[in-house]
Amino acid sequence: MVQESTPHTLDIEAIRQDFPILAREVYGRPLVYLDNAATTQKPQCVIGAISEEYRNANANVHRGIHYLSRQATDLHEAARDAVRRFVGAASRAEIVFTRGTTESLNLMATSYGEAFLREGDEVVLTQMEHHSNIVPWQLLRQRRGIKLKVVPVTDSGALDMAAAERLMTPRTRLVSVCHVSNVLGTVNPIRKLAAMAHARGAHLLVDAAQSVPHQSVDVRKLDCDFLAFSGHKVYGPTGIGVLWGREDLLEKMPPYQGGGEMISRVTFERTTYERLPYKFEAGTPDYVGSHALASALAYIDRIGWERIAAHEADLTRYASERLAAIPGLRIYGTEADKGAVVSFNIEGIHAMDLGTLLDRLGIAIRTGHHCAQPLLDRYETESMARASFALYNTRAEIDALAEGLERVRKMF
Repeated sequence: MVQESTPHTLDIEAIRQDFPILAREVYGRPLVYLDNAATTQKPQCVIGAISEEYRNANANVHRGIHYLSRQATDLHEAARDAVRRFVGAASRAEIVFTRGTTESLNLMATSYGEAFLREGDEVVLTQMEHHSNIVPWQLLRQRRGIKLKVVPVTDSGALDMAAAERLMTPRTRLVSVCHVSNVLGTVNPIRKLAAMAHARGAHLLVDAAQSVPHQSVDVRKLDCDFLAFSGHKVYGPTGIGVLWGREDLLEKMPPYQGGGEMISRVTFERTTYERLPYKFEAGTPDYVGSHALASALAYIDRIGWERIAAHEADLTRYASERLAAIPGLRIYGTEADKGAVVSFNIEGIHAMDLGTLLDRLGIAIRTGHHCAQPLLDRYETESMARASFALYNTRAEIDALAEGLERVRKMF
């Protein structure tokens, strides 16, 4: 077991005290939670925000004239402003609350697809995309006859940028790409992709589900046109997410769903829609979730991105070194600039067996295809094990993972 000697200045033990679940045991062993790419644990301030609002400010938002409704509305819209600042958006009208990245991407495929895409138009994806950034476009292809093009991935896990340049043509209307791969950890060159897309008159959509929890994301600096992320991956609650889009583009897109909240005037003859962003927010929003998400973003701000990034980069380097030393272990995704995730397999042991046996040691990792089956096909495997890190993880936990893998390996 090594001493904690990382280059960051975080007080990790104090941070871990903020996350109640980290104190629990699993099968009589201390929990080692390394499944953060799937969902992060929640700090007490987020848990408290949910409880506090249900106790003291629970009422449906917007249009209510009574005190509780106005209070809940103020909290909900304050959360929208918090997200606007968090991603560097120009206007609160550009922040659309959704149920998560998946709904944001489906909204894009449906609404953007209807507004901008015609038969024969091209959408460019990459080989490393999550299923939520593949299937909606396939559904749109069935409806509209668009063409999908796929940028390949190199052996080390980088995008083939020369291929990307070739695949984008004057018929390309949209490039939709993850910022960070949830399997490889690869950090994609978003500004370069944006320049390539814009040179052809196309727009760039960024799936930021795996980047927003780990680094500062500024939509204007990235020069993208749309960006989506989920609250539950950035220490917030489940069921709340965000779609950011350029206001001029969102104005041209039709509503994704119909119902209350998104209307200005309804008759049986016609309906006029509410202004942005409410045009895309049909029904009662998750106003408690938005408030709790704002609490999570404030928590991150208090700690500071530079310290979080330095700590997680150290954990990722250390984990890569420790795991690479295990005989028969192969790491997928070896780019120098990568996010806080290490995916791997051990020769002769199925990933499911690895995950099951590690679980009995109190170590939580993710196994399977990680909703990225085309990427796993590229590496000629059906399953991988994945350890992913957050600001509360430690080198000692990585030691526990490595020792657990050694123990499992000796059983086969």
